[in-house]
Amino acid sequence: MSLSIQTNVASLVAQNNIRANGAFQSTTIQKLSSGYRINSSADDAAGLAVANKYRGDTAELTQGVLNANNGVAALQIVDGGLNNVSNILDRLRTLATESASATFSGDRGTLNTEYQGLLTEINRQAANVKLNTGGVYNTNLVTYVGGGSNAANAQVSVDLSGANNAIDSTALGIATTSIAGGGTSVSGNSVRLDNSATAFLAGSNTQAFTFHLNTGTGNQDVTVTLSGGSNGLSGTQVISNLNDSLQAYGITASIGSAGTLQFGGATAFTVSAAAASGGNGITTGTGTAVNSANYNITSGTFAAFAAGGGTAATENFTVQNAGGSYNVALNSANADTLANTLTTLNTVLANSGITAVKAANGTDISLQSTSSFSINETAFTAGSGGGTGSVFGAVGAQAVTAASSSASNSGNALAALNSLQTAVTNLGLVQGKVGAGVNKLNYAVNLAQSQITNYSAAQAGIRDADVASEAANLTKAQVLQQASIAALAQANSAPQAVLALLRG
Repeated sequence: MSLSIQTNVASLVAQNNIRANGAFQSTTIQKLSSGYRINSSADDAAGLAVANKYRGDTAELTQGVLNANNGVAALQIVDGGLNNVSNILDRLRTLATESASATFSGDRGTLNTEYQGLLTEINRQAANVKLNTGGVYNTNLVTYVGGGSNAANAQVSVDLSGANNAIDSTALGIATTSIAGGGTSVSGNSVRLDNSATAFLAGSNTQAFTFHLNTGTGNQDVTVTLSGGSNGLSGTQVISNLNDSLQAYGITASIGSAGTLQFGGATAFTVSAAAASGGNGITTGTGTAVNSANYNITSGTFAAFAAGGGTAATENFTVQNAGGSYNVALNSANADTLANTLTTLNTVLANSGITAVKAANGTDISLQSTSSFSINETAFTAGSGGGTGSVFGAVGAQAVTAASSSASNSGNALAALNSLQTAVTNLGLVQGKVGAGVNKLNYAVNLAQSQITNYSAAQAGIRDADVASEAANLTKAQVLQQASIAALAQANSAPQAVLALLRG
């Protein structure tokens, strides 16, 4: 190579290497100080793209874990509410069981007051945990956790939608239940005894109720007369006074769901209400009732059976129930009066569970039984002296009115028990769904945590710096840089040799 002053190639080479070694040292220091192998897309564009994908997935999953944990917390709050509602249902069943006993001698109205209050409390608590009908959580709860290949796989669903998954009293099917004493209302009555503003029979007015009944020891006519005294009676006092007089006969007075007077009991009875002697009567005028807690049939024509002289009427009919058939023959010897007819009927029907009592009008006959029965009239002959009526009025099968469960003292409570049993089952299904939802979210959290760990490891493998390797590179870069500087000094002094040629 020629000796030149103008161009010092060696110096240029040394300068270039100084720049390269400086860049190498600077890059190495950046990697060591940041901890990353890739600090810009220029370092590794393809690797950075993959690392960013992992970093994004990790960020999504990290928030997804928070979402799932929030979902677990919400469902645990709901579950606590479900457990409390379950305890309330236990209390409701206790109250209903107490009222369902025919031997219960307390006030079913008091039991029902607590019962209805607890139904209201169930509604309040259902609304508080947002699982009432149409509530915030009475829907398909979808929690986005992430980590899936598509949106569907990234979500966890807990379906609490629909009426079957709500826990208010309506959804549980117990909103309209009651454990108040059942009974039969007096016909045509609209007076509400639950009106606390009314004083009944005030001014010493009176009202009488006449019961025709048979407790198993024979037919009786019992009249109960209430007096309001100067201040009158409250609805509660009306019921208390009636029950004091009726207790011995197995008949119970109570205030029905409509607020009006009702009578119940296993005793066969009919009742007629006389008009009150003054204002604020217990019933609207006069009215009658037959114990509709029993299967019953009431004659409407017996008053004419033995009327007039001459030949008395005769009648034959068969009464049948699960216990057997009972053939009744009425004639002038055993049915010349209503009292004798009742005696004849009850003698034939003894041990059948079917009882004959006077109808509410006091002139006809009511046959009653706690179990079903049928009647078929086989023959009837009218009397020649004017007796044209019969016990049932027509030959052939007679229509027997079926018993009403709500007319018995314990009927409402028994119906409530059936509804409560269903409610317990339905609540258990909701609890199962909530518990399963908590487990699903916990499993989702476990997977998400695993994915976060593995995605972070994958990102680190691509992006993080190898500190040991980069430390060695830094030493190498520093040595090269120092060597380059030394070489540049030598290269810069080389042209001075030309001066030796010029001295001579």
